[in-house]
Amino acid sequence: MTDSSTEIVHGSTVLMHFTLSIEDGTVADTSRDDEPLSFTMGDGTLIEGLELMLYGLKAGDKQCLRMGPRDAFGYPDEDNVHRMARREFGPELSIEPGTIIGFETPGGDEVPGVIKAVEGDEVVVDFNHPLAGHEVTFDVEILDVTPPASRAD
Repeated sequence: MTDSSTEIVHGSTVLMHFTLSIEDGTVADTSRDDEPLSFTMGDGTLIEGLELMLYGLKAGDKQCLRMGPRDAFGYPDEDNVHRMARREFGPELSIEPGTIIGFETPGGDEVPGVIKAVEGDEVVVDFNHPLAGHEVTFDVEILDVTPPASRAD
């Protein structure tokens, strides 16, 4: 069990509940209906802007931050919108605007793409982050903070 006065620093393990919503109040993601999120500060789980708001907080603290697109998920980039041949999609796939499909990159990673339009034999796919261009509100409740492991070497 950790001391409730332990502040979040780089390398801390943090256990928290969070809600991420966009400007119209729509909840984009939350842990409140499930298990709390556990991660290590600096491991890339959170984008930098969201992680920065956590430094110095302790177990029991609550924080709410509103961030513009520049500091949150950025702005949509037209270079991330691609036209693909309909034949590149399996016939079993429902290709309709709004559908999110996982695509494999040449490096083997999977990235989500949102179908924006179907125009004849072409499908317009947006690979921008779904929250790009949105102001977001990040509401957190810190449940536990474990200090970075002390190194014995």
